[in-house]
Formats: sequence, C-alpha cells, structure tokens
Amino acid sequence: MLLSLVVPVYQEESSIADFIAQVRQALTPATDDYEIIFALDPSSDRTGDIIEEHRAADPRIKLLSFSRRFGQPMATLAGLQYSSGDAVVVMDADLQDPPELLPAIIAKWREGFEVVLPQRRQRDGEPWTKRLVAAIGYKLINKIADVHIPPNTGDFRLMSRRVVNEVLRLKESHGFLRGMVALVGFRQALIPFDRPPRLGGRTHYNQFVGSLRIGFNGVYCFSTYALSLSTLLGFVIAGFSFLLMAIYLFYKLMGWQILWGNPTLVILISFLGGIQLISVGILGEYIGRIYEEVRARPKFIVERAEGFGPTLPPAAK
Repeated sequence: MLLSLVVPVYQEESSIADFIAQVRQALTPATDDYEIIFALDPSSDRTGDIIEEHRAADPRIKLLSFSRRFGQPMATLAGLQYSSGDAVVVMDADLQDPPELLPAIIAKWREGFEVVLPQRRQRDGEPWTKRLVAAIGYKLINKIADVHIPPNTGDFRLMSRRVVNEVLRLKESHGFLRGMVALVGFRQALIPFDRPPRLGGRTHYNQFVGSLRIGFNGVYCFSTYALSLSTLLGFVIAGFSFLLMAIYLFYKLMGWQILWGNPTLVILISFLGGIQLISVGILGEYIGRIYEEVRARPKFIVERAEGFGPTLPPAAK
C-alpha cells in the first residue's frame, strides 16, 4: 500500500536534508512504498534547490511549486489533492512533527483507524502566550463548535484515502484542516507524544497572532455561536437600559437629585459603542467568509508539479 507524506514548506533550507534522512530511517521498517510531496510556497532561500537535489536521487520525492505564496493551509490542501497514497500523512519539515512516530501511526492505520492523530503532551520551544491561546482555544471551540477537535492536535495526522477524498469534496476556502477532518468524521485514534523544539532556522509563523487566527477559524467556520452571543448581548444591554430608565424615573418621582454627571455618560456611551463595534465585527467576520466562498477563487495555483509523471492523481485533474 502506497503511503503519501504531504509536507508544506517555506524557507526551510536548514531542515530539508535532515527531514528526508529521518523520514527514510523511520519508514524503513514499516514500508518502502511511499512518496514525499513537498508543497513549496516560493522561497527566497535554497529550499526548492535542495528538494530538487534530493529528488534527482530519489524519484519518491515530488515537488509542487506555487505561482505565489498561498500559505500553509492551501499548500497542504494542494498536497492532498496531488497525493496518490492509500493513506496520507501531513507533517511539517522542521522536525517538530517527529518522523520516528511514523511506524506507530502506520500501525494504528493498519488496525483499521481512518484518522490517526498525534497528540502533544508537551510543547517545548513554544512561548507561554501560544500555549495559553491554544489551551483556551481548544476548550472554547469544543464548547461551542459543531465538531469536536481533540485538544493539542495540529495538522500532523494520518488520513486514509477515504477521508482525504471526503475532505477534498468540501468546498470551504479557509483550509482549517483539523476542523475539516473533524467534520468528515470516521474512526480516529490518538497517539500521545512530546513535541520537540524546532530543529533549525526560525519560524515564519507569528505564534500568537497565528494561533488566534486558527482559533477564530474554528469558531467562525464551524459555529454560529458568535452571532447568538451578539444577539444575547443586545438583549442584556437593552434590559440594562430599561433598568436605568426605571431608576431614573424613580429618582424623578421621589424628587431626588441625580448626581451621575458626565463621567457616567462617557462610560455608558463608550461601553455601548464598544459592544456595537464588537457586534459589527462579528457580523463582518461571517460576511467576509461568505464573500470568500461566493467568489470561489482557486485555493492555490501550481506553477510546476515535478515527479508526478504524465498522469496526475484523479483528484488533481
């Protein structure tokens, strides 16, 4: 059975050689029938050249190069679309997704699991801000979203061909893979592991802002709870306003002097303005996603696909 490894890469020249070597070593006892698909966002370093050098010596290494930078989620979807394996593993090239886990992941798949998810026990090398956002984000998403995403799991996962085909059938343009896989369903298994620090180079991903973006994708793309919350806040504020009106009327009828003054008015107006802006922002997030889906622009544009031969996988045609 063919195993496909989909590896989105951008500016990873310092880790490609070590990644390939460790993948080969890890897969030797498990299978020799595999392909490594590097999905390359155009890089200013030698990432593409290094992949080409290794591809010349090993035809199992394949390369997708895009016309411009589309980002990791779209690169991952492109790799899935061009993959041919009976199972597909998505992983990063920085070795924070340890290749030595591959035999255990494949063993779980052979037991009959359609999705195998490595689950992080520790997140070495990550700032506390990212760990905090991740912890809160997973709890929030699983509380309000329509799908359940196992906590401390990333895009590093194995999917059977059946799951990959169902994911590719989805038309969402956000590329939130962990949510899409959860939406598809099927039998899943977890493999706990300790995530090591990055091998070399530096990440091109803002860990705090990027984590927030991922969290918001989970909330907005798989739940309408934010809209309901906005409506609830409107009713609460309206009730608070009626309460203030009743208090004001009571003071007037009793002939008492109201000593609230300008500071109170400023606070109330600022509070109401803030709530209104938040509500408009929530609406804007959903409308923006509707706009993205309606435009139906290509999720990615492949400039060249090397190593796939004249016959591309059915999903890539």
